[in-house]
Amino acid sequence: MRKWLVEMRGELTQEQVAKQIGISRGAYSNIENGKRDPSVSMAKRIASVLGFDWMLFFQDDCVETKQKPA
Repeated sequence: MRKWLVEMRGELTQEQVAKQIGISRGAYSNIENGKRDPSVSMAKRIASVLGFDWMLFFQDDCVETKQKPA
């Protein structure tokens, strides 16, 4: 779950946010609950509506990768 996203939403309902960004409440709920990652354009729309840096979506899911030797 993305608690920070719930906090950013504040008093707005999931339905209200979803309507403003143009997706279903269920799709927004999946993003908020961490079941779905937003595309860059969707992250930007959500961030614009709620007033935060869209890069927050991608900071939580940073994965360190190691390249295998050739």
